[in-house]
Amino acid sequence: MKKLIFMFTMLFFGATANAQAWTGKGDQKIQLGLNAWGYGTGVTGTYDYGLNKLLSIGGGLNAYFDGYKNNDKDNKVFIFGRLNFHLQDALNLPSKWDIYPGVDLGVLGKEFGIGAHIGARYYFNDKVGVFAEVGNNGSIGVSFNL
Repeated sequence: MKKLIFMFTMLFFGATANAQAWTGKGDQKIQLGLNAWGYGTGVTGTYDYGLNKLLSIGGGLNAYFDGYKNNDKDNKVFIFGRLNFHLQDALNLPSKWDIYPGVDLGVLGKEFGIGAHIGARYYFNDKVGVFAEVGNNGSIGVSFNL
């Protein structure tokens, strides 16, 4: 039993040793998660592309089940562009962590939508991590390196 525990421990630490939450220029992330508040409850999906060590641009889509304007059918989807400022180097964070404030600009049904957030990512290995964002919308979910 001790050998089995040791083997799983070594496998876990080996898988997490090279985890990189943010690498800068050319870095690509896809995030899938749940919205907990803001325009409503629902699901979210975002894509980010690294321009340099500080900035990324991307886009996203939030689909809401309820909560916005008494379930108005025209306002169930928020399609947006986003800009994030990555603070990994500025805060001297370990490579597994990324903290990023950002803004979202887009269309919510027939209306203009704007939002701000601060997010954090933690990567377990080179491909998979978790994220949380709080601000006008709040979401939590899984993050993937491409």
